Amino acid sequence: MTTPTKLAPAPVIDETARLLTEHYVFPEIGEQLAGLLQRRLTEGAYDVEDAEELARLVTADLQSVNGDRHLRLKHHADPVSPEQGAATRDAMRRDFDTSLGGAPRVQLLDGGVAVVELAPMLFPLEWAAEPLSAALTLVSRAQALILDVRGNRGGDPDTVAFVCSHLLDKRTHLNTMYWRGGERREQSWSQPQVPGVRFGGSKPLYVLSSGSTFSAAEELAYDLQQLGRAVIVGERTRGGAHPCKGWTVHPHLEATIPFGRAVNPVSRTNWEGTGVQPDIPCAAADSLEHAHALALARLAG
Repeated sequence: MTTPTKLAPAPVIDETARLLTEHYVFPEIGEQLAGLLQRRLTEGAYDVEDAEELARLVTADLQSVNGDRHLRLKHHADPVSPEQGAATRDAMRRDFDTSLGGAPRVQLLDGGVAVVELAPMLFPLEWAAEPLSAALTLVSRAQALILDVRGNRGGDPDTVAFVCSHLLDKRTHLNTMYWRGGERREQSWSQPQVPGVRFGGSKPLYVLSSGSTFSAAEELAYDLQQLGRAVIVGERTRGGAHPCKGWTVHPHLEATIPFGRAVNPVSRTNWEGTGVQPDIPCAAADSLEHAHALALARLAG
């Protein structure tokens, strides 16, 4: 039996505060949060013996200033590697292997309307290109397409661009990432060619959203909405537009800290804090039925 690692809050807080100061996309807020964590430590707020409870307390404090939902101290039940990013990558790999590579459902509905569910994440493109290309090629002959990201919690911006490339006819500017300090920016574009066959940029396209849709899945919905390419059906999404990295600060704890922010070339802003607002608001549970009806009506018209 594995002996639980003894929890010493001070080293966890010290390292998390250091990472905030060095990496958080908004340096002034990073300094403010680092000071808040140190003050709360001194006050005894983190004097707990359970790593999961410490993660909950620290995450609440991290999100108390500007509501950044990517700022977290994440608890992992199993010990994780000290290598930077390893905790998140290992968890993603387990999900990838049990979700058909992130496309667990491809379905043809009445009227030639296809559904592709993208869940539980948009996995790193070096993993996901093959299964996503297979799924999107399979539905390329459909008369209309529904993308279901209601259960998608985020992932890789390169994979967002890859999916969008199948849904547009030409190379298109999708998003720009501004990294900490504003000294470096990186544009994201759809690809001029795709493996397989494109669904293309003219047939009806709908995206299903929920209050659980987060991060890169929100970018997928937002990019397509701002381009006028897709109709978003469902609920307002969670509202996280800052890409982040993870650092192991304890064998069971990972600090995830955003180091950039997204700026859409059409809206000149993003979905941080506000979420993606659906074009057709409805309960997430009803969104597939609504989108199917919309698709049938448009095809009939």
